[in-house]
Amino acid sequence: MSVYRRQKRRRRAVGRIILWIIVLICALTAVSNILIRREDIEIESAKLPAQFDGFRIAELSDVHAAEFFNSDNAYLVSAVEDTDPDLIVITGDLIDEKKDYYEECAAVKGLISGIIDIAPVMYVTGNHEWSVPEMFDFLDMLTDMGVRVLRNEYVTMSAGGESIVIAGIDDPCGYADRKTPAQLMEEIRQNEGQDVYTVLLAHRNDMLSEAKELGFDLVLCGHAHGGLIRLPWTDGLVGPSREWFPKYTSGLYTDGDTAMIVSRGIGNHTGIPRFLSFPHIPVAVLKAQ
Repeated sequence: MSVYRRQKRRRRAVGRIILWIIVLICALTAVSNILIRREDIEIESAKLPAQFDGFRIAELSDVHAAEFFNSDNAYLVSAVEDTDPDLIVITGDLIDEKKDYYEECAAVKGLISGIIDIAPVMYVTGNHEWSVPEMFDFLDMLTDMGVRVLRNEYVTMSAGGESIVIAGIDDPCGYADRKTPAQLMEEIRQNEGQDVYTVLLAHRNDMLSEAKELGFDLVLCGHAHGGLIRLPWTDGLVGPSREWFPKYTSGLYTDGDTAMIVSRGIGNHTGIPRFLSFPHIPVAVLKAQ
């Protein structure tokens, strides 16, 4: 065989390998943006009342008005229902500042109408809500649909004569004079006691140290989109501010007695497609010690 023919065969073989790599990357990228992953994460605490042992909180974050396959979002609704939640929380960026607001409302209505009968739904704002001129109309729409909007306030959930607290704070893009997390915790302790088990809903994924200092037991948040691109042995490559190798992008993180669960989110905004950062519904499973 001539040298020319051997070189030609090598080039063809290399070309096939490159083509298969491209096909594999495209397939993984497509799947990474539509295959929703559910993850149960057990959170143990001696402060949790026994009546709430096994209580399940399903978290949706960074939906960005995403629609999966059809406008009623039946696939996403089914994924939420499959988590068997006692409470559903939405931790901000339910809509997207760069999309048409009225089209977003249609998508959000399809989602909320599907999940509102599964379990109680609570919501806090993200940075994108504060960039939409119709934000307060949007919050009114959610309230009218039965969603409990938490804006620097808290509610209690009771069972068998015992209670836990679900608190929620606005995204930092909100008003500068809003109630701070420290003020909110002070209010909770004054009204509900020093040792009440307290879950904090927040959009940003940088709350762990502050939450520990203030005494929150569990933080549920998102914002990082899982780092967008996840490779083996990485915690995500690209942060929400386009920084490299961000911290706290997916799953459980702890500091002392405080736990923080970060959702990779559901939708996308950046224009960079997800890669192995699958849409994510973490479920906090509360366990009494």
